[in-house]
Amino acid sequence: MKYSFATSFSKLALFTLLSVVLLSIGGWLVALNGGNNACATWPLCIPSNSAAWAQIFHRVSAGLSAVLVLALLFHAWRTQRDHRLLLPLTTVTVVLFFAQAYVGAILVTSGFSLQLSILHSLTAVLLWISMVALVVAAGFYARDYVEFPPLDIRQRLKDFITLTKPVIVLLLLVTTFAGMVAGGKAWPSLSIAAWTLVGGALAAGGSGAVNQYIDRDLDKNMQRTSKRPMAAGRMTPAEGLSFGIAMCIASFYILAGFVNLLAAFLSLAGIFYYVFLYSIWLKKATVQNIVIGGGAGAIPPLVGWAAATGRLDVPAMVLFLIVFMWTPPHFWALAIVRRKDYERAGVPMLPVIRGEHETRKQVLIYTVELIAVTFLLPILRYTGIVYLVSAVVLGAIFLFLAWRVYKIEGNKVAWTLYRYSSMYLMFLFLALMVDALV
Repeated sequence: MKYSFATSFSKLALFTLLSVVLLSIGGWLVALNGGNNACATWPLCIPSNSAAWAQIFHRVSAGLSAVLVLALLFHAWRTQRDHRLLLPLTTVTVVLFFAQAYVGAILVTSGFSLQLSILHSLTAVLLWISMVALVVAAGFYARDYVEFPPLDIRQRLKDFITLTKPVIVLLLLVTTFAGMVAGGKAWPSLSIAAWTLVGGALAAGGSGAVNQYIDRDLDKNMQRTSKRPMAAGRMTPAEGLSFGIAMCIASFYILAGFVNLLAAFLSLAGIFYYVFLYSIWLKKATVQNIVIGGGAGAIPPLVGWAAATGRLDVPAMVLFLIVFMWTPPHFWALAIVRRKDYERAGVPMLPVIRGEHETRKQVLIYTVELIAVTFLLPILRYTGIVYLVSAVVLGAIFLFLAWRVYKIEGNKVAWTLYRYSSMYLMFLFLALMVDALV
């Protein structure tokens, strides 16, 4: 394998690296002159001393680097669309570059907190690693031009939306917002609510996209998922992976910069839980995949709670347990309906491994446990009559449907439970919000 900078992409990657070197020199000059506060306006100021000039040089070099970085991104998505190393690596590098600038802007305009300063430095290290790796990879693998089919822009946008699993994202955002309201016992500020939901949507959507990249071969064998963008071949695996990783990284920086670091790291933990623990390992390894993997979907209420309070309390852990216990009956009801799909794909879901009768019994058992967990909040005297009545009514319906699933064979009753379970979780958390506000 020959290493060279003969292609336009590899040359552009090298020039971009050199511009980042100048940018780093500018940052070093700022630190050397103690000029963090010498240019207190963004993006420019009128320099009056060497420290301010260092800041100006740093920011101008950042602007020039930004132009090259955007050109590199455009070039990668045009000529390296199917390359599973170059396209994701370029996308990550670009996101980290702008994350570095974003954190730097917050430091200048909002005060130099120690936590954000550390994050700024760590981001710089990650940016250097990804940039150098990209230049090396480009020298080996970059191609000047590859003929790709023309893109249908409207279909393309639909495919990107499909990658995010928008219905699941919406349900997770409901639990996130409920966590904010319940934690703060008040309506959150518009700023905190907006940035938390944006960060949460990016985290959930990005995780969903990476999950579809991991499951692209499985999805081809399942009727329910065979028309997904990567499974159907409308989008290359490199594009889906790049899109998902970019959203996940962006979600962390949005939450860290505009909300707080606890919310950001909880969201990041959810991403790693879903992608690595569930999608890569558990889903294909054990019949308990849904049970253990349910922790990923249970983290959004914790993110909301942390966003509103800056900490985690016992009631927040109860919200985690509610979603955790809700996950098995919800997905096992779907697995009963789609058992043949999972069997063809080789996914060891409970109906495939232990049969439908055992699955129906476990659905009933977990439903009883879920309803019991929902009563912990009133027992702890954290909620009032609105939540208690809602938990009783919604839980009674859930239990009735789970009992029917246990007693009556057939996909119809399982599908009814699956559809209701989503509404159950949404209305339970809406009741939690109302209870916290009255």
